[in-house]
Amino acid sequence: MKRNLLQLMTERMPEFSKGQRLIARYIIENYDRAAYMTAAKLGAIVQVSESTVVRFADELGFDGYPDLQHALQELAKTNLTAAQRMKVADNFLDKDNILDKVLLGDADKIRHTLEGLDRAAFNDAVEKIVAAEHIYILGVRSSASLAAFITYNFRMMFDNVSPVAGTSGGEVFEQILNIGPRDVLIAVSFPRYSKRTVRAVQYAHRAGADVVALTDSTASPLAPFSDQLLTARSDMASFVDSLVAPLSIINAMVAAVSLRQHDEVQARLERLEAIWDEYDVYDKNNE
Repeated sequence: MKRNLLQLMTERMPEFSKGQRLIARYIIENYDRAAYMTAAKLGAIVQVSESTVVRFADELGFDGYPDLQHALQELAKTNLTAAQRMKVADNFLDKDNILDKVLLGDADKIRHTLEGLDRAAFNDAVEKIVAAEHIYILGVRSSASLAAFITYNFRMMFDNVSPVAGTSGGEVFEQILNIGPRDVLIAVSFPRYSKRTVRAVQYAHRAGADVVALTDSTASPLAPFSDQLLTARSDMASFVDSLVAPLSIINAMVAAVSLRQHDEVQARLERLEAIWDEYDVYDKNNE
């Protein structure tokens, strides 16, 4: 329904009441702004009552106005350009309290992520990673930093970790050419989704590899091709999405894998520490 929401409103326009038509027209023309308005504010703009806005959401089949608002926000996340996102953020960010707004919003995203996370999928992903013959990690554009963080930590624990550089579509496939049933691909992508990541996930899935997808929802294009789907809230913080919640899942995954491989990881870290000392890697002036 989310993808066809605007089309649905257009098609049902003749059967709406006068007030509902005003609401529908405004949303169709300004869904990016409407997505972050309360029912009262939307009603005031189109000059109908708040209750009319709420009934409009019910008429469309949503479980109340917040459900309609969430669908519009998902639509905005996947379709708006960076410049359009910036304009939308100007409408809902309080410039005088931006620090509080963003940090409290991030805390809320982590809470909602924890409530909605598939625990069985998380535990299964940990087991697959530990048992994998080879671990491939892919994330491009805004997700590249998350992929790099996973790679850095897993390389502390395993020798079989390969980051997949997303410089071009052709090169991505060259790097995962030999992926197979004993391997794991950890793919990270959030709106706006990278086509390269989606296509790589499709390829790995067809090759029989286990795919761990870290993304924003079950509606993500990664979802149909994933074996373990880990979803994290990533609502807009400005022209980019907040990545605090997915980073928390990654932290939990790293911790779970290290506990699962406790003795091996500890021995490996002790060897690394000796090498770091020998080659003077870290500043120890304050020790």
